[in-house]
Amino acid sequence: MSYELLVGLNVIDDRRYQEYRTAMKPILSQFGGRFGYDFKVSEVLQSEVENKDINRVFTISFPKQTDMEAFFSDAEYLNVKTRYFESSVKSTTIISSYEK
Repeated sequence: MSYELLVGLNVIDDRRYQEYRTAMKPILSQFGGRFGYDFKVSEVLQSEVENKDINRVFTISFPKQTDMEAFFSDAEYLNVKTRYFESSVKSTTIISSYEK
C-alpha cells in the first residue's frame, strides 16, 4: 500500500520547472517517493475550485503519508522549492489524496 496525491499545476516557466524536477528527484527518492503519471494538458473543462488554470497534472506517491509529510517539510527540499518551483509555478491544486 502507498499514499498518493493527484496534483494540478499552472506551470508558467517550463524550463525552470524542469530544473525543479531535476533538483528535487534525488530528495524525493530518499523519502521513497516517485512520480507515477505526468501529463501536460491544454484545457480544463470542469473544476471544483475557482482556479481553472491547470496545464500540468501528475501523481506523486510515497510508501506512507508520513513519508510524504517528511519530504515536503525537508529543509533541502524546501531550498529547491524556493529556488525553482516558486518562480515557475503560478498555482497548485491538490485534486485528490488517497491510499493506493
